[in-house]
Amino acid sequence: MELHWVWMSLATLFTSYVFVKKIVRRLNEWYYDLTLRNKQHPLPPGDMGWPIIGNLLAFAKDYSSGHPDLLLNNLVSKYGATGIYKTHLFGKPSIIVCAPDMCKRVLTDDESFRFGYPSSSSKLARSRALNEVSSAEHRRFRRLVTAPIVGHNMLAVYIQHIEEIVINSLEEMSSMKHPFAIMKELKRISTHVIVHIFLGSRNQHIFTKIGDLFTDISKAMFSVPINVPGFSFHKALKARERLANIVQSVVDERKMMIKNGEIGGQKDLIDILLHVNGQNGEKLEDEDIIDLLIVFLFAGGESTAAGMMMTIAYLTQHPHILKKAKDEQEEIMKARPSSQKQLTLKEIKQMVYLSQVIDEMLRRANPVFSIFREAAVDVNINGYIIPKGWKVLVWIRAVHMDPENFPNPQEFNPSRWDDCKGKAGNFLPFGAGSKLCPGSDLTKLEISIFMHYFLLNYKVELMNPQNYLTYFPAPKLINNCLAKVIKISCA
Repeated sequence: MELHWVWMSLATLFTSYVFVKKIVRRLNEWYYDLTLRNKQHPLPPGDMGWPIIGNLLAFAKDYSSGHPDLLLNNLVSKYGATGIYKTHLFGKPSIIVCAPDMCKRVLTDDESFRFGYPSSSSKLARSRALNEVSSAEHRRFRRLVTAPIVGHNMLAVYIQHIEEIVINSLEEMSSMKHPFAIMKELKRISTHVIVHIFLGSRNQHIFTKIGDLFTDISKAMFSVPINVPGFSFHKALKARERLANIVQSVVDERKMMIKNGEIGGQKDLIDILLHVNGQNGEKLEDEDIIDLLIVFLFAGGESTAAGMMMTIAYLTQHPHILKKAKDEQEEIMKARPSSQKQLTLKEIKQMVYLSQVIDEMLRRANPVFSIFREAAVDVNINGYIIPKGWKVLVWIRAVHMDPENFPNPQEFNPSRWDDCKGKAGNFLPFGAGSKLCPGSDLTKLEISIFMHYFLLNYKVELMNPQNYLTYFPAPKLINNCLAKVIKISCA
């Protein structure tokens, strides 16, 4: 009799849960439909999830457990391949776009769509000088501040320095007797490079101070913005404050050098920021300069390190691809004059297959799962409304993993890029439009140089060959790819 009541109670609880879940979620959807009932066009199909939290728990679970495609697959399965869906993520009602033509429109229409990152990201990677200005001023300012990292002439200047850092770092990694987290070492490399480019050789000493601070910030970029001890967002804010203090000391030192006439020749990003004029002709405030430097340092360090790690991982998992990439590097070395000791930009342009490997890595495991925008006005796309104030998520991963864009998308196949003539908007690793990531060429250059020396002289031994990927907040192997780096020939 007691067992009967136990089963009856469990059945009642389960039925009540299903009923409440269905009703509450349906009421949440009705609420948004009701508030927009007077609009000319309907909302896209989709699922608004639970009140307040929306679908955030399901999203975090899928991405953290290595199943990043479930959310979109469920939407497509339930509502069809419309390429546009409503949802509720990161505390805001949102529209997901994942068809190439829609993605291109959102990313290139600066009048209708502005930056719209979650609150935690906006506060940790704030940049008033870039984000809170008109579109025309954004483009002007962007041209000025990205001058040190765009164009082949500028990239050629950095090859030697990147080489030195890569060669020394790989040698140091191969000398470690015990397994170590490769991701941590790769962050040291990318941070070292980016500090040199943006702050100059005079401030190389600070790169050892800021790596862990960026890690704390990265972990909280999509966290709940609760500034209370014990929460990741609170820890990230403290890390950002310490980072700002470090960069402030560099700014103060550089101002003094400029005043004393000690700066000449090529200018670093920090020098450009100290001289640039704002929208009304005024000089940038220190706070704006520091914010910009932090954003550039963070983006250049974290994403490049992730790209290097994932390239190593994919090549290790596919020996035949690794061999083909290695053969290409050996052919480049054979064609080099005996008097030449260092890489040239011409040689890097000859790394056609390696470039395809990097593109395929970016397609399969881009560090950014979505580009965030916000509708500045009501927008009609394909007969559906994107309401003013709603977030718009350009779901890069869904575009890159769509078999209509890339056949057999789960397969890591660099050769797919041999004759790839995809339509505009189907490959967006660095975004598109006026807000295209300015460091895209520098990122690929750094990964290319690192992989050149790695393929020629080293191999990696993973401690857990079955290591699986987690995708939140960015793709990475669990335990940051614990492994040994083994030297196989003289560099």
